[in-house]
Amino acid sequence: MARNAEKAMTALARFRQAQLEEGKVKERRPFLASECNELPKAEKWRRQIIGEISKKVAQIQNAGLGEFRIRDLNDEINKLLREKGHWEYRIKELGGPDYARIGPKMLDHEGKEVPGNRGYKYFGAAKDLPGVRELFEKEPLPPPRKTRAELMKDIDAEYYGYRDEDDGILEPLEQEHEKKVIAEAVEKWKMEREARLARGEEEEEENIYAVHEEESDEEGGKEREGEDGQQKFIAHVPVPTQKEIEEALVRRKKMELLQKYASETLLAQSEEAKTLLGL
Repeated sequence: MARNAEKAMTALARFRQAQLEEGKVKERRPFLASECNELPKAEKWRRQIIGEISKKVAQIQNAGLGEFRIRDLNDEINKLLREKGHWEYRIKELGGPDYARIGPKMLDHEGKEVPGNRGYKYFGAAKDLPGVRELFEKEPLPPPRKTRAELMKDIDAEYYGYRDEDDGILEPLEQEHEKKVIAEAVEKWKMEREARLARGEEEEEENIYAVHEEESDEEGGKEREGEDGQQKFIAHVPVPTQKEIEEALVRRKKMELLQKYASETLLAQSEEAKTLLGL
């Protein structure tokens, strides 16, 4: 019974609507906004387009419609948005308000501005389509480059390798290798010495402490041997004797006493007297 009543009410509503529209021709929206020359009608068509956009935006929120249907709905919404823009421009030409400037921004259900790419916007489930989400993902910012001062903070003795032996690993390895090399060198020397002795060759060992003859640039002297036959070193710079050192110390002490106790006038007279005497 309830179902029949609903059908009867629906049929009655359609009949009533047909009676009201009898004798009236339903006006269609012009294809081009420039064909409309009346401001009220232009406002009416703009409101009609906004209503259609609202319906389609509500439909596109359903992610179960399928990828193709969602893409078609998104295309239709963008087409209606472009048409709305044409009508708003026409309204401005007819002396109406500038909706492009004073109109509200298009926001999604979260209150954020609808994302888009080059004028094409995505609504509802269309934002989660394959290839669309990647368009709006922001690339991570590159790490900031360090300045020279910041880089120098991390440079210490370890950077230059001065602490390589502090780990307790390198030094024992070097000692072991050093012993091995020394042992090989000694063994080689012994073998060569035995070979020379076997051939009957005898060589005097070189005195590593001997000083070889060298010509001096200033004195041109040679190494002299002492009474015991040992070689003496030759100094190539003038070396003061003990007497000269004592005289220099006495002169220095006199100058310190004069500077300490004598006046400037007395010092001047002393210098003048020395000059006259030729000292």
